[in-house]
Amino acid sequence: MNDMGIFRTTMSVENPLRPDVIEWLHEVLVDTGSELSWVPAEALERLGVARRKRRERFQMANGGELVRSIGYVILRAGDTETNDEVVFGEREDLTLLGARTLEGLNLRVDLTSRKLVAAGPILAAAGA
Repeated sequence: MNDMGIFRTTMSVENPLRPDVIEWLHEVLVDTGSELSWVPAEALERLGVARRKRRERFQMANGGELVRSIGYVILRAGDTETNDEVVFGEREDLTLLGARTLEGLNLRVDLTSRKLVAAGPILAAAGA
C-alpha cells in the first residue's frame, strides 16, 4: 500500500501482568480510521493476554461486520507507551495501530514525512 496517508510502523505489545515478555510487530498499518488497534491473536496468546468476556462488533470499510474478542495490553511505538484495549485479530485481519492508541501514545500522523511524530503538550484544564 503506497497511497498517500497510508504507512506502516513498528510497535511492541506487552501483557501488563508479564512485563518481562514483549512481542514486536513490524509493518503495522497506521489506520486513523480504526478506533482500536488490531494485534494477531497468536501474538496475544503467546503473551498470555486474556480474552475479555465481552466481544465487540466492528463495522468494516466494505460495509460488513465482524465480531472479535478484546484484551488489555501495553503498547509502545517510538519512545512512548500507553495501555489500551486491542482486538484479537484473526489470520485474515490486518495488524493495525488505531486512533485511540495513537492518542494514548500522544502521537500524530505526519503525512508529509509519512511517520509518527509527537503530538505536543497534552491538553488539561487550568487550575483555579
